[in-house]
Amino acid sequence: MKKLVVLVGFLVAGLHASAQDVSLSAIEIKNLKNNIESREEVKKAFEPYQRTADKALNESPNPIETIVSQGVLAGNPTKTASLKALQDGDKIYALALCYRLYGQKTYLQKTEDFLVAWARVSKPNGDPINETKLEDMITGYDLVRSEVSSDGKKQIDAWVNSVYAAEFNSKSAKAGKTTGFNNWNSHRIKTMTLAAFALHNTDLMQPVYPILEKQIADDLNADGTSFDFIERDALHYHTYTLEPLLRASMVIYRATGKNYFTYESAKKTSIQKSVDFLVPFVTGAKTHGEFVNSKVGFDKARAANHEKGYEAGTLFEPSHGIYTLSLAAYFDKTYAKDIQHEDGKSSQQKFNWQLALNQVMKPITNN
Repeated sequence: MKKLVVLVGFLVAGLHASAQDVSLSAIEIKNLKNNIESREEVKKAFEPYQRTADKALNESPNPIETIVSQGVLAGNPTKTASLKALQDGDKIYALALCYRLYGQKTYLQKTEDFLVAWARVSKPNGDPINETKLEDMITGYDLVRSEVSSDGKKQIDAWVNSVYAAEFNSKSAKAGKTTGFNNWNSHRIKTMTLAAFALHNTDLMQPVYPILEKQIADDLNADGTSFDFIERDALHYHTYTLEPLLRASMVIYRATGKNYFTYESAKKTSIQKSVDFLVPFVTGAKTHGEFVNSKVGFDKARAANHEKGYEAGTLFEPSHGIYTLSLAAYFDKTYAKDIQHEDGKSSQQKFNWQLALNQVMKPITNN
């Protein structure tokens, strides 16, 4: 049945053929360009993307067949090589963004060159933690999909479909596995959502909704905590499961108007409640020593490897929750105000690209 769903999804065009729910619409791009030109904070947030795109024009793609990161300690040569290859994602997104903003064909051609290179080499295997790192590539593709060459589109579409298929059929999601409802599944849902909506394919979109609803019920708790927070005793993993859920929810809202941020399961759990649980740890009202009672051996291995932030008892760094609240601020602007209470950085340093995007993206009607 799974293979049938994916095959049909690949062959049948969806109803959102002209939408760009993963990235930005034409009017949103126009407004973003105006903000870059008129608002200093937006200009400064955009400048790194401009530099990345301009540098990438003189660089070659560095695709890798299989991403290796999950469960591997920092410093491992294979992991290092994967993370270096994944820098192509930053370049693809920056190139696509600059093309949409300024219309220079050199940016478009280079975006296509990078994406086609990955489409030819990359072989997704359904590991959600590894393949969540393809987000910028898929988002970049969404920005330019309607303008790449027909041959390029055919190759890249097939690759994005293979990413969806690998995650849809991921072994990690099998019944009885913790990875079927912890942060792994949140990242699986995000990647499936990005792929389905980038391809504008309703047959691929439909399975996402019940999976997301079940994840909200199973991974999140009514008091705002999450399974990941309890198991790892770390806000690091609370944010790590919330961010992909927020990103997926954003895309779905933009496409359908369905608000999974405020959606409450039969267990009285919601993404909103779990974001609210995080807020006092970002504003400094509360502190938390990370990983003290983690039940996962890999956390101890990372601590022994002296990886920053993973040694038991290290206080959660409030700035590490800013991106989570920035995503949530798309749904409720109050979280942008909470970010300003985080100590240690100026208002300009706290302003990030997601907050810039929130200014121009399709607004939530109740905020």
